Amino acid sequence: MTGKGPTLPQHELTVIGDSFAEGRGAAKQADGSFAGFTVHMAQSLGIRGPVLNLGSYGATTQDVVDRQLAAALANPAPLMGVIVGGNDLVTDYDPERFRRNLRTIYTSLAAPGRLVFTTNWPRIPDRLPGLPDAARAVLRQRFAEANDYLGRLVPELGLVCLDLANAPVTADPVMWCPDGMHPSAAGHELIGAAMADLVDEARCALL
Repeated sequence: MTGKGPTLPQHELTVIGDSFAEGRGAAKQADGSFAGFTVHMAQSLGIRGPVLNLGSYGATTQDVVDRQLAAALANPAPLMGVIVGGNDLVTDYDPERFRRNLRTIYTSLAAPGRLVFTTNWPRIPDRLPGLPDAARAVLRQRFAEANDYLGRLVPELGLVCLDLANAPVTADPVMWCPDGMHPSAAGHELIGAAMADLVDEARCALL
């Protein structure tokens, strides 16, 4: 006798990445997950079905390749998001591995009929507390190189990218938690609304 496994709900939105993707910094919901930017984004876009958020605290691009990417591809959605790389840049940076992993992640997700969204990296080095000037300069260079590389992938692969590196609103301290790394609850709400607008524009352009 043959049987089928349980039918998984059809997701409209799947997100992979680190604690930014997870929603850390926002309030927790009844199920224990964070009411991060994806929650606000889904609400703005009118998504009522289940959202699959695989983001996890401390995840690097290698973690996403090793642990999250296959799960995301096994549960494909017409709208898929990636927020990852900050932990590589701050604590575990290997430029070649970093670029290779980003290309693997984005090329794996990009497919006809699917919209893949992301953000570039905001000016985290400027906000990290207690950082010596020399270390801050090193991190600024890493973040600049990362944004330059992602900036080349975006048009090549047709990604939708929210420009957090240059958005004036990201300079407002209310956007960020005291650790300088994670958006605050207000930051997640603003980012979610901005990403929804960007995705909506991209969808309209395809019609």
